[in-house]
Amino acid sequence: MKLIKLITPVILLGMTQVASAEQKFKRFSVSAGWLHVMPQGKANPFNINTAVANGTVAKVGTITEEGFLKAIDPNATIQDGANTANLQEYLGTLLENSLINGMMTDGQGNIKESIAGKATLNGLESWSAEGTGLEADDVDTLGLMVNYHLNDHVSLQVIGGIPLKVDIKGKGMITAPLTGNAQPGGLAGLLFPEGLPLDYAVPITDLDKYSKAATARAWTPALQVQYQFGKSGVNKFRPYVGAGLMYAYFNDIELDKGVKSDLVAAGHMIQNIKDDKAGAALDGKVSSGEMRVDVDADDAIAPIVTAGFTYDFSPNWFTAASVSYAKLNNKTKISVINQTSDEQLIHATTKIDIDPIITYLGVGYRF
Repeated sequence: MKLIKLITPVILLGMTQVASAEQKFKRFSVSAGWLHVMPQGKANPFNINTAVANGTVAKVGTITEEGFLKAIDPNATIQDGANTANLQEYLGTLLENSLINGMMTDGQGNIKESIAGKATLNGLESWSAEGTGLEADDVDTLGLMVNYHLNDHVSLQVIGGIPLKVDIKGKGMITAPLTGNAQPGGLAGLLFPEGLPLDYAVPITDLDKYSKAATARAWTPALQVQYQFGKSGVNKFRPYVGAGLMYAYFNDIELDKGVKSDLVAAGHMIQNIKDDKAGAALDGKVSSGEMRVDVDADDAIAPIVTAGFTYDFSPNWFTAASVSYAKLNNKTKISVINQTSDEQLIHATTKIDIDPIITYLGVGYRF
């Protein structure tokens, strides 16, 4: 009986200590610190559509000599007596002849409308601009992590940060692959009864010359399930792993002023063709329309995985560090709209592979 009386308190004390150890973990923890996002994705080509269908026949109207010559297929040739000459150079030589120049131009460097005739246009309806695209730049912000601990090992974590503006860098030169056949009138029509082959990469915008193509505000909260190794109150250093989903929302998207100006000019080019002023399109003249450029980015959901650790300064205060990776991409759309007619003249899409590596270093508190 005495033995039982001695053992019982010991057993009860042990059970109390075990129960106490099991309750040592805190239900909630919050940490704040430096969040660095390093996108790893590469640019994907723009896919572009315009309101000029393949096979469109448009009047050329007034066009400069330069605009007329640069649209000619640079690889086309013509038989000049016993010799084969480059067609573009041959036409340039003809225009240097004062007599022929007087018959074909208005004396101010423009081909007469009666000579310019009309053109059948191809290539502008749809194409992929290879070697172009958009890439997100690195960004630093204040990160916030909130954990709800289901037990001493498993927790649910919400990750967020102050949504700063992200620079979107552009890559490559976007050109429009104009092809077709020009059917000149008057003297030129007699000299070239089969028409003149067209092949010209019309420059739209050189994204490489701008420090950034656009900026956007990125909201990227993430929800993860985490498993933490070690025990509360026993191990100060506790590594953890996690997996979950990230949601990405982008707003306040603003194009660089230079890029926007280039796209407005491209809208005028398409409208000029629709207005039977293909020459004005090649010369970069303002059309009858008023252009608006719209930019939009789709929301995205992506898987995210994390590895990290916490280190306890005290039962309540700790530091945390982690590295995460999310397989994140989204689709960006750019439209050029003629506000006068409300017609979409240009529609371009590209996929931005963001795929960020996210590093975090912060200080937290448990309660």
